[in-house]
Amino acid sequence: MTQPTTDAARVTGVLLAAGGGRRLGGRPKALLAHRGRPLVENAVRVLREGGCATVYVVLGAAAEEVRARADLAGCVLVDNPEWERGMGSSLRAGLEALAASEPGVGGGARAALVSLVDQPGIGAEAVARVLAAHRSDDSLAAASYGGKRGHPVLFGAGRWADIAASATGDRGARAYLTAHEEEIALVECGDVAEPYDIDTEADLGRLQ
Repeated sequence: MTQPTTDAARVTGVLLAAGGGRRLGGRPKALLAHRGRPLVENAVRVLREGGCATVYVVLGAAAEEVRARADLAGCVLVDNPEWERGMGSSLRAGLEALAASEPGVGGGARAALVSLVDQPGIGAEAVARVLAAHRSDDSLAAASYGGKRGHPVLFGAGRWADIAASATGDRGARAYLTAHEEEIALVECGDVAEPYDIDTEADLGRLQ
């Protein structure tokens, strides 16, 4: 497991796991089976092994079932009642919960490392590389794959309010990132990860 540096220890993982799997026949992505367990458990493990000591998990579709079936011990669970409005609402919920957290839980975090539950091809090494890009409250970094921006993405605390305000629909932070393209530190991860999504029935073959 990657041991966090002083700066890295102030980075909290924010896992967006609220999707309802509309193109998967309404099967919540968090509960898809991967290596014999719910997919959300794999995503949490990756964040922890990559150096995030604290992980916030944003739930939406079938939230109570996810709580009952997945082992999310030690995580901070955030409910997003507006999950059907898209990823933007989940990103807002996660960042707002982190900003409002008490010291000793997520309080004191100076950056959020945001990942998606349906990208099992992205492992701990990619998380560790992006996490290491944290420098200050203004940090803005993202994994890249062959030069193309992807996840995970790191947001310094000084940017959370503006990112949350701009997050709408399924675009998440895309509008903010596009507007601040020149400020993003791209961290190449194409040699250690594959950024595919589990979106359709055909994609299920990528799960183990």
